[in-house]
Amino acid sequence: MEFNASRLHLPRYRTSVALDLCIPTESVQADASNFAVLELFTERRDMMSLPVTEQQRPIGLISRNIFMSQMSKPFYHEVYGKKSCIAFMDKEPLIVDGAMSIEDLTFRAVEAGEKALADGFIITEDGALAGVGFGLQLMNVVATMQAEKNRQIMHSIDYASVIQRALLRTSDAELRATLPDAHLEWQPRDVVGGDFYFFERYEGGWFAAIADCTGHGVPGAFMTLIASSALSQALRELGPRDPAALIGAVSRAIKTLLGQDAGSGEATGHAGSNDGMDCAFLCHDAASASLRFAGAKLALHVVAPGEDAVRAIDGARMGVGYVDTPAGYCWHNETLDIPAGSLLFITTDGLLDQIGGARDIAYGKRRMREQLLAQRDAPASDVAAALLQDSAAWQGKQPRRDDLTFFCFRL
Repeated sequence: MEFNASRLHLPRYRTSVALDLCIPTESVQADASNFAVLELFTERRDMMSLPVTEQQRPIGLISRNIFMSQMSKPFYHEVYGKKSCIAFMDKEPLIVDGAMSIEDLTFRAVEAGEKALADGFIITEDGALAGVGFGLQLMNVVATMQAEKNRQIMHSIDYASVIQRALLRTSDAELRATLPDAHLEWQPRDVVGGDFYFFERYEGGWFAAIADCTGHGVPGAFMTLIASSALSQALRELGPRDPAALIGAVSRAIKTLLGQDAGSGEATGHAGSNDGMDCAFLCHDAASASLRFAGAKLALHVVAPGEDAVRAIDGARMGVGYVDTPAGYCWHNETLDIPAGSLLFITTDGLLDQIGGARDIAYGKRRMREQLLAQRDAPASDVAAALLQDSAAWQGKQPRRDDLTFFCFRL
């Protein structure tokens, strides 16, 4: 019987077990002679291992290669031919019950050593011989199962990306309708990411947020759901006009949700996690033409007309939601009068920390500022394109280190 290790051969609605690998085989009784075994191996050239049984229960396994090698030696026919076949059998083969899971079987096969992979193993049902299995089939099945698990995981992650992008779609539409000269770049390092953004118009102005949550990939994406939900709740309760208060509310919510507040283990040093985010919150008031900014480890960069340097308004050096962030910490607002035509820019550290160049160092703030100055009069979309092109050239063959998100716009 030929074993088929394809995905369709494996059971789809139950856990795969050792019996799925079972190849029915002939066997010999313990009192069978070596001449009888030799005859079987001669007739069945496809037979690599031969179980030895007593009252249908396996007690050993004869390897074809070992047996034929021994019997080909001088005088072995005469000495051992009529003797019991147990002379050349492995008395401690790997014997497994057919109901054993493939995972457990894999561990057992590794523990048994090379002989279980090379010569195979015996599979039983209710203690009686059912057949044999071989290392190659086991490896094929394990590889197929792993590929199927990976496919399912990637399918789930791909769908999670659809959900994550859908959550950002409203902000994209609001931004396009509000700021004609603006560009928001969002590139997760993996299929999903740990950065998020938020943009919303309100009567008399708009509110925007850029955030970099702990991690990237799936853990980072979970954090964006927590943080963005906390921000939405804070906006409903406090409104958009006080970015600093909003950061404080989001920080307290994250600490509570993740058990990182004093009442859930922080005071005793047993918090279950230590996660949070860096962020920049902006609120623009149309009547006064002023911009209110509050940040946590992220800065607002301004290139004003007629100025030859990029002005940075740094955020506080305290992260949002982490165990060591005090629940009562107060971020502060910076109210800015931005000259008309100014270019404003906020980025997460995915751009600045990307390794590259001839010396494998970070892209850094200096190169970012040079690009902003060089493109100071260009539309925001052209500024973004120049930054992305320069960053990609800098990165070269280095792997992407982090999610990349930045926001550039003109008022």
